[in-house]
Amino acid sequence: MDVDAMLNALKKMANEDPSLREALMATRSAANPLSAFCAIARERGIMLYEMDVLTEGEAAYAAIKRSTNGGGENSPVLEGEDDYYEMFLAGL
Repeated sequence: MDVDAMLNALKKMANEDPSLREALMATRSAANPLSAFCAIARERGIMLYEMDVLTEGEAAYAAIKRSTNGGGENSPVLEGEDDYYEMFLAGL
């Protein structure tokens, strides 16, 4: 299962289980939020690791940058589009 599919499955679970949603949102205040987030996902059977989330975000961001104005220096500045963790929580 790819990272997008894992995050979608986790989001579906969180939408159906308010306690899971609250636990995922509470990871923002953890000492290492992404690690806490991934640990909760793994407890629920979603084998998600920190590097998976980081790599997927960077790859998606790079693709966006390459697709705008040829990907050169005139590409618009995109803020936060590479942070799949924050984007996931914002979607909850």
